[in-house]
Amino acid sequence: MPQNADQKNCNLGQRGADIQPNNLFPVVEMQTTAGKIVIELNRLKAPITVNNFLYYVVSGTYDGTIFHRVVKDFVVQGGGYNEKLEERAKQSPIYNESGNGLKNELYSIAMARDDDPHSAVRQFYFNMGDNEGLDPGKTWGYTVFGMVMEGDEVLDLIANAQTHVENKYQWENVPIKPIFLNKALLKDPE
Repeated sequence: MPQNADQKNCNLGQRGADIQPNNLFPVVEMQTTAGKIVIELNRLKAPITVNNFLYYVVSGTYDGTIFHRVVKDFVVQGGGYNEKLEERAKQSPIYNESGNGLKNELYSIAMARDDDPHSAVRQFYFNMGDNEGLDPGKTWGYTVFGMVMEGDEVLDLIANAQTHVENKYQWENVPIKPIFLNKALLKDPE
């Protein structure tokens, strides 16, 4: 896979590659303070992204994070911060796989990133609508890597949480009452 200047500092899929390596569709259960969400990941279409996500799941560093950005009919985002909005430890960014054919549609899970298309690290979001504007076109999109199997009603509940502008960083759309991802668990393959 050739690399350009944007891609040179990216993880190209080794981190997490040894976690259920023969399972193309790993399943992760998220136990949240709003209920349980079960996601089927798609390693066939997004191997680098799934490996990276599984690394954070298995290492336990998603446990105790909050959903820090909630925008009704748009996204529910988490995975990066604790209740005090302190950033969790992160590894190097990963290569953007947004051209994999998976779409930012309702109840899909994708990687959050900065303006640099290859800057996704550990934060993820659930699409709470069909967000075609996040798909690739003439520019890079946001990498979708799985779909909710159970718990869409939990995400609907989270998406309706009352939010505010947080004082310390002036972040918008932060839930007034923190919603925790208590534990993320990789399920045994069936």
